[in-house]
Amino acid sequence: MNDLSGNPPSETPRAPRQRKPDWIRVKAPVSQGYNETRKLMRELNLNTVCEEAACPNIGECWTKKHATVMILGDVCTRACAFCNVKTGMPRKVDPLEPEHTAIAAAKMGLEHIVITSVDRDDLPDGGASQFVKVIEALRRTTPDTTIEILTPDFRGKMRPAVEAICQAGPDVYNHNLETVPRLYPTIRPGARYYASLRLLEEVKRHDPMIFTKSGIMLGLGEQRLEVHQVMDDMRSAEVDFITMGQYLQPTPKHATVEEFVTPQAFNAYGSIARAKGFLQVASSPLTRSSYHAGDDFAEMRQARAEKLAKQGARQSQ
Repeated sequence: MNDLSGNPPSETPRAPRQRKPDWIRVKAPVSQGYNETRKLMRELNLNTVCEEAACPNIGECWTKKHATVMILGDVCTRACAFCNVKTGMPRKVDPLEPEHTAIAAAKMGLEHIVITSVDRDDLPDGGASQFVKVIEALRRTTPDTTIEILTPDFRGKMRPAVEAICQAGPDVYNHNLETVPRLYPTIRPGARYYASLRLLEEVKRHDPMIFTKSGIMLGLGEQRLEVHQVMDDMRSAEVDFITMGQYLQPTPKHATVEEFVTPQAFNAYGSIARAKGFLQVASSPLTRSSYHAGDDFAEMRQARAEKLAKQGARQSQ
């Protein structure tokens, strides 16, 4: 049916699809290594954040037999505006998950493994006991594998959760701040910026030798000085390792990309972070929490050894 002007009715305009710049594009995964990793994850009924969060590096990492296992199921009790993981009421915790994770680490020959999870606000301990069981299973099955965990904030039960996990002895404890404080109400509404900072402080209080790590996404509308302030806040919490990467919109329902930050800008942020005293810095458009995590861990451990050696030499003078 035409309107009075004789023209056909106009359709509701669609938002233009954002075109990614060349530096953010990656090839689709097609390698044999990728297929083998995917098959192993399915056989062991394991979820990975690589798949659930639609990580752009999945082809590269899975080809190298690197995968980030996501425990506590694949349904999250939160609904962050940036995240592609399903939201809803999760299923019961899988009691076989810790052993299956350890089997996967052994079969893949992992020197370093990253374990993350969905938020489980429905559980009395937020899922902390499952992290402990996974760490213990890995120590039994692959004792030489270094363990990095990326946990939620354990809202309302943070201190006992962190204490239990630290006693299990992960090598790296990661908890991402995700964005600058100003953007929390729209980007990470179920969390609190300073509560996440306190979690990172709590890890160091329990065990100063556990490396701590945190990351933020860029391109959500944050200002340069706000990013610098986040760096300062992390250093005040004695965070050892900062990661900075480009936010990518998983679906049209998620927060839009306000800016594609250039590689040069990421390099500049990285230089500033190093000047602020982080032991390790990863800053590039494709940087993600667990991207090249094993290599980064080795470099961070070496950096701390050198720092402690210098401090010892100064004290002995």
